[in-house]
Amino acid sequence: MTKPASTKATRNARARTSMLRPLAPIVPPLNVSGRALMVVIAIMSFLCALTLGAVTMVQEKAETWQGDVSSEITIQIRPEEGLDIEEALREVRDIALSHSGALTAEIVDRSSTARLLEPWLGEGFDMDELPVPRLVIVTIDEAAPPDFAAMRQALAEAVPSASLDDHRAWANRLISMARITVFVGVAILALMVATTMLTVIFATRGAMAGNRHIVEVLHFVGAETNFIAAEFQKRFLMIGLKGAAAGGLLAILAFLLLGAWQTNSLATATNDQVTALFGRFALSGAGYVGIVGVVVLIAVMTAFTTRLTVVRTIREIDRQRADPSLSEMG
Repeated sequence: MTKPASTKATRNARARTSMLRPLAPIVPPLNVSGRALMVVIAIMSFLCALTLGAVTMVQEKAETWQGDVSSEITIQIRPEEGLDIEEALREVRDIALSHSGALTAEIVDRSSTARLLEPWLGEGFDMDELPVPRLVIVTIDEAAPPDFAAMRQALAEAVPSASLDDHRAWANRLISMARITVFVGVAILALMVATTMLTVIFATRGAMAGNRHIVEVLHFVGAETNFIAAEFQKRFLMIGLKGAAAGGLLAILAFLLLGAWQTNSLATATNDQVTALFGRFALSGAGYVGIVGVVVLIAVMTAFTTRLTVVRTIREIDRQRADPSLSEMG
């Protein structure tokens, strides 16, 4: 009677010990191949997110350009001998506002004109020594634009050296350029996504090759294919998510740093030209959503590739067991 009681106590002690002992994960923690995979995913995610952000900014800037060109016209006055340029600017502004469809008219002052020319003529040049044209920017109603022919006629009679540019030719060219730029950007982004996916696939397969023995042991002891694939899929999903998130955050940080530089260098010729060409280095809501989408896509692709690789590995193991000659040939 004592022996069964002792045996029962031993079993209870072992049960309590097993309950206190932490369970080790079936798939081992991050190893060297897993770290290499995470670094590869982070790099490719960074490049892909950077490309996506750049394409988004170019598209938004192109739309802004198109809107600005469609909503404004420019009146240019060339300096002539005996012409009071300041008086001519005011007269031209009044003529423009007298036409229906012209909403506002703003004279570009001397300092603003000088800043526009600084990248080519340098700082501190004397505008009085050069025949620099002066501008009047007129905002128009896009739904009901003014009669440009009548406005040109009135300007020619009042100030013969004034010329009106309604930007229609520039608008058509700008629309074509914007479409080509967006198309090229989307093509580059598609290539980056494809390259990222291929890199993730091969890197994941390489990392899985180092864990083949774990798959063999689990399959040998009777674990089901779905169970093994799910364990590896969860592990590599976290690897892909961490790597992709790191790359996405680095891309966002890069845009924030560029935006900070742009903010700190306001009122400089370089900043004016860069802003005019590329716009503000700031991601919109669509840009952030796109980067998050890239992170999720890469993480899911990593997990999906892992699952397919595990299933294929188990099938190869089963074929080798059924035909040992295949193992010898391998």
